[in-house]
Amino acid sequence: MEDLLLLIHRIPYPPNKGDKIRSYHLLKHLARDYRVHLATFVDDADDWQHVPTVEKMCASSHFASLNTLLSRVRSLGALVKNRSLSLDYYRDAGLQRWVDQTVAAHGIGRVLVFSSAMAQFVDHHRGARRVIDFCDVDSDKWRQYADKKSWPMSWLYRHEARQLLSYERQVAREYDASLFVSAPEADLFRQLAPESDAKIGFFSNGVDTDYFSPAAAGASPFKEGERAIVFTGAMDYWPNVDAVQWFAQEAMPLLRARFPDLRFYIVGARPTPAVQELGKLPNIVVTGTVPDVRPYIAHARAAVAPLRIARGIQNKVLEAMAMATPVVVTPQALEGIEAEPGKELVLANDAAGFADAVALLLARDGNDMGLAARARVERKYSWPSNLACIGECLECS
Repeated sequence: MEDLLLLIHRIPYPPNKGDKIRSYHLLKHLARDYRVHLATFVDDADDWQHVPTVEKMCASSHFASLNTLLSRVRSLGALVKNRSLSLDYYRDAGLQRWVDQTVAAHGIGRVLVFSSAMAQFVDHHRGARRVIDFCDVDSDKWRQYADKKSWPMSWLYRHEARQLLSYERQVAREYDASLFVSAPEADLFRQLAPESDAKIGFFSNGVDTDYFSPAAAGASPFKEGERAIVFTGAMDYWPNVDAVQWFAQEAMPLLRARFPDLRFYIVGARPTPAVQELGKLPNIVVTGTVPDVRPYIAHARAAVAPLRIARGIQNKVLEAMAMATPVVVTPQALEGIEAEPGKELVLANDAAGFADAVALLLARDGNDMGLAARARVERKYSWPSNLACIGECLECS
């Protein structure tokens, strides 16, 4: 087996945690064919318990502690130097030393980078074949943030969008292949970096359909007879915060007027103060961290994904589909997902549309939509088949 260096911005475990699903399956896939040398950060104290599990998947590994508050403060220095804040946020001398020593000790000839901020650690290792999984066009996410914020945050986010795009384009020019999470995401980057068009591709996320399965629904977390709709996701992630705030304030009043007993469950770790405040509104429950999101998804009458800012493929949508739970999405949340509106999910553009969609789902006698959605996931979103392109990119000469 050949040696491969893998750089990931957050420890890729547990495998059912939204922002780690793709990186975990990537590591698992690569470990079958390569001796993987992994460098990654741990930014949550609870995640240190997962280090031994990840270590067993690797030939060697380095886990760097990331203090999010100190990193935010340190990254502000990038403004003076006209650099990307994201790069300074993840800059780490110890991780850099480990990467350099590992490349030298094992004669690393293949490198896989997950997320743009990790590419800085192999900027000078030009002798290896380098492939990056950007996942999303992060620079465009910052641009969207800027459009939603007022000064001075709008100025800060536009600065980051410009600086990060400049670095993303540099990486794409210098690397052998650049991959994204969906065809629309890859097409967007082709427009932003036309000089690298021929080296840009994508592979879709997958779903563990054994784990996310109606058969794994478990006991209902809801009160007997309670009608519930659910949103799942990390609740310190601003697009998720924006989505539930909008839904709670705009759509839920319409739904309460029609269905007084309907409750909206916001399920996800680290809810911000703004999200916690939503729990004070009528018929809204903020759970915080739960042991298992599957019962919440499986026993809900519908899942909602009212995202107004989104990049790439939304795992929360695929997971609800895999659980055979009907899901209502905005166009932004549907982007990159192959599903037929009206048959496999419901598309809504505004608060009235979400209210009508939920009403429609509550009135259905059967769950034909949920079953059709699961069938779509089983056909289209298999991790092994979607990851096949990685080996091709790493081995092409």
